[in-house]
Amino acid sequence: MNKPYVCMKMKKYILYFLLGALVSGCGGNSSSHVLEDVIKENPQLREVLKRYEADTLKLRAAEFLIENLPYYCSYEGEQVERYQKQFELYGTGLYTPGEVQDSIRKMYGRINLRKSTVKPDLELPADFLIDNIEWAFKVWNEQPWGKNVSFADFCEYILPYRIEDEPLKPWREKVYNAFNPILDSVRALPEAQDPLFVSRVLIDSISRIKFHFTGQFGEGPHIGPDLVDWHSGNCRETADMLIYIFRALGIPCGCDYMPLRGDGNVAHFWNFILDKNGESYYMYETGMLEPVRKYWGIKSKIYRQTFSRNEDVVKDMRKDAEAVYPSFRFPHFIDVTRLYSGKRARKLNIPREKLFHKVPEDEVVYLCSPAWTDWEPIAWAHPGENDVSFNDVEGGVVLQLSVYKHGRLIPVSDPFVLDGSTGGVHYFEGSDETEEIKLLNKYHQFIEPFAQRMVGGVFEGSNRADFLQKDTLYVVKEAPVRLYSVVTLSSTKHYRYVRYVGPENGYCNVSEVAFYEDPADTCALQGRVIGTPNGQNGDGKHDYRNVYDGDPYTSFDYYQPTGGWAGLDLGRPCLIRKIIFTPRNRDNYVREGDTYELFYSSKGEWISIGEQIPASDSLLYMAPKGALLYLKNHTRGSDERIFEYEEGRQRYW
Repeated sequence: MNKPYVCMKMKKYILYFLLGALVSGCGGNSSSHVLEDVIKENPQLREVLKRYEADTLKLRAAEFLIENLPYYCSYEGEQVERYQKQFELYGTGLYTPGEVQDSIRKMYGRINLRKSTVKPDLELPADFLIDNIEWAFKVWNEQPWGKNVSFADFCEYILPYRIEDEPLKPWREKVYNAFNPILDSVRALPEAQDPLFVSRVLIDSISRIKFHFTGQFGEGPHIGPDLVDWHSGNCRETADMLIYIFRALGIPCGCDYMPLRGDGNVAHFWNFILDKNGESYYMYETGMLEPVRKYWGIKSKIYRQTFSRNEDVVKDMRKDAEAVYPSFRFPHFIDVTRLYSGKRARKLNIPREKLFHKVPEDEVVYLCSPAWTDWEPIAWAHPGENDVSFNDVEGGVVLQLSVYKHGRLIPVSDPFVLDGSTGGVHYFEGSDETEEIKLLNKYHQFIEPFAQRMVGGVFEGSNRADFLQKDTLYVVKEAPVRLYSVVTLSSTKHYRYVRYVGPENGYCNVSEVAFYEDPADTCALQGRVIGTPNGQNGDGKHDYRNVYDGDPYTSFDYYQPTGGWAGLDLGRPCLIRKIIFTPRNRDNYVREGDTYELFYSSKGEWISIGEQIPASDSLLYMAPKGALLYLKNHTRGSDERIFEYEEGRQRYW
């Protein structure tokens, strides 16, 4: 992903070394001229090589680190410290992300990471590398599982002194002393020779630490080893925290990632570990370790972060670094899509006749995935005589081809979807024929569980306050798709008490309920709100009283998966002929009074169909049939996603 905070001062350090044909890789033949160039920049690094002249493995490890020094730097200074302070404060559990940001802003003003100081790793002192090497070898050699970690895996996934661009500080000894005792009880077991076994023991202990998750602090440099104490941030910070812990104990661990989620607008990061046979296991969000073939996420490409630069990528690009899209200029990754997808990873072929710009064979064509209305490269290829082919792509994700010219991406194809079952490709080319479409939301509701949690929910009526005798008024049979779902009833019985009961494992997730005596009524019945309280177990913000406050953006989230309900004592028996309800939601349904604009994709451009201000919870538009669409809310919010209109419904990708 691009990093808006990257300082251009790093170019003179990095591009200098990109001009050489670097041959790096742990355990391979060291490129002597690269070592000489690095040592010429920092002569004291010769002390590292001299120290390990008599120790072949440590010498090769030292060379591995030194050869890759030119591609790393730290971002430091007051702006970075303020950025990090957000994670420290949020990690206390005392503040919301908004409160943390407000506090930082009041104290220091807005954070501007472009003012960060850049400190190249070429300037590292020799003793820093020596200390790191000694500690890495210590845990590799002393732990029983170390004998089943290859030297190559040791170099990539235990030895590195940093993750990417975090401020540098020694971390191995502190983290080792804090977590190594956890494994004392299993170290002598024969199973402890397998990193997978000890990883599961370690995760069981770590999972008891509450991680304060948020994605509201923006994109910046990696936080660094303080995450082990702060345990806050998003999926990237979670992965970083565990990397420090696992590597400090000699367990080969790293980060796999999607440059963009297959069904979302952002990247996703998670941890992997290697077992005694070098097989990969991914860490599920619940803390479980599963074989990577069982990974559930919607994806097209998955990469694994490495410390060494991927020279195959550099050579295949056949371009100067500045002519390459930024996220591929310094490729510290390998493609592991096939590890995860197996036979589902297909070869994607796009015929040249589907390109609407002429692309020479020496050009790099990028396979791009959507983020809002932008496109982000996730793979690359050179066009052949008849088509452009990409290896190991999993289907079911909207993609588009682009080239990179003069600092910007230029689309060269319409969006398309690779069918994961047949290998066929469907293009969103649109047509001259239009159709009327009804839009109910701007972001897919099923990426969150709230709407599904209403399926099986029951509306009940009773004339007893304890509901020991009750009648079923309506059962929710499918997930609601709009802000206000309306149900008309033919009941002739009167009830004093009415309620909504959440289904099993549904946490009674409902935002708003209204009961009416007549289908034509616009004023809901009023009464005393009753229900199951969360008490001290809830967060105080999702109480059952929210269900009848008239606000569809407050909600009930019962503290137990089953047993929650919210109702009304109407004060008198009433006929119930209509129910209107709203699921718990993140304010992505069409909202009355907001300004919306609908776009469709055509020849690499997003074309506006026009703005509307809805008077209800839906919008009506005339749109080209078969086009890829995007609904923008100009009034509020940021969750928006591409979709098509299919069989009378919005289908999000």
